[in-house]
Amino acid sequence: MSFESFEQKRFVVAGGSGFLGVSLAHYLAEGGAAVIILSRNKPKVTGPWKHRRWDARTLGHWQEELVGADGLVNLTGRSVDCVKTPDHQDEILRSRVESTRVLGKAMRSINSPPPVWVQMSTAHIYGDPPSAVCTEDSSLGCGFAPFVGKAWEEAFYASVLPSQRGVVLRSSFVVGRDRGAGGGALAALGFLARIGLGGQIGSGTQGMSWIHEADLNRLFERGLTDETMNGTFIASSPNPVSQAEFMKHLRRAVRMPIGIRAFSWMVRFGAHYILKTDPDLALYGRYVVSKRLNEDGFEFEWPRLEDALQNLLHHGS
Repeated sequence: MSFESFEQKRFVVAGGSGFLGVSLAHYLAEGGAAVIILSRNKPKVTGPWKHRRWDARTLGHWQEELVGADGLVNLTGRSVDCVKTPDHQDEILRSRVESTRVLGKAMRSINSPPPVWVQMSTAHIYGDPPSAVCTEDSSLGCGFAPFVGKAWEEAFYASVLPSQRGVVLRSSFVVGRDRGAGGGALAALGFLARIGLGGQIGSGTQGMSWIHEADLNRLFERGLTDETMNGTFIASSPNPVSQAEFMKHLRRAVRMPIGIRAFSWMVRFGAHYILKTDPDLALYGRYVVSKRLNEDGFEFEWPRLEDALQNLLHHGS
């Protein structure tokens, strides 16, 4: 699809105040679309969009923005970059499920709802298999993250209107530029690599499936505009790598030859007590590849990690 398809279009991005939402809003607006961001707080940066406050739980005046819109993208969900206390786990689950449900209620309370709803999901729904390469046909995993992923998608399929085309994108780790909207994880990893701490973590064999933000935005675009696109897709580069290989390419991109290794016990202590995050995010991973996108002939602009990192770390935003 070309940018010409965005002219005279109006898209609503729910949960769009963070890194992914700001990236997508810029992308859609650059193509001529009017973009409305729904979120509790305004994005930390200004941009070519309209912001409308919503609590992601209850109906309100915000639902007026959906009337006559050409498409809805839902990115809403509390960050998983935290220590998984019971309270945090509850927030992670509820933020995804309740926001999806209230969007469905809003659709049923208005005239002329958007004809298409593109829903974010997570490739973590497959769990953390050590070496298996998962596709859309693979069995789903066990544990908290797969449980959240399943509940999120079940809420979507129960909420999407029968008249709407529904698309689910199970996204992997998104590598992108920090535009001041909270940034992506690549900014933090790049900093660690530059100071010599970008080495192997744990075994180093855990999968790091990834996607360049430009390709994720192109998939959102395709979901919004391509009427043949339906159902669930993995949104990830066709070339996942191990954690050790990812950091090797990252060190090369930032021109740092040294990367100190972090053993599992070091990560568990440092992540929990110093970085206040979940060590399992670094110690485990998954290899995912989209069988459906390959069959549909989708061509990634950035299929190779080394090229993606060079583009993101050595070019202006």
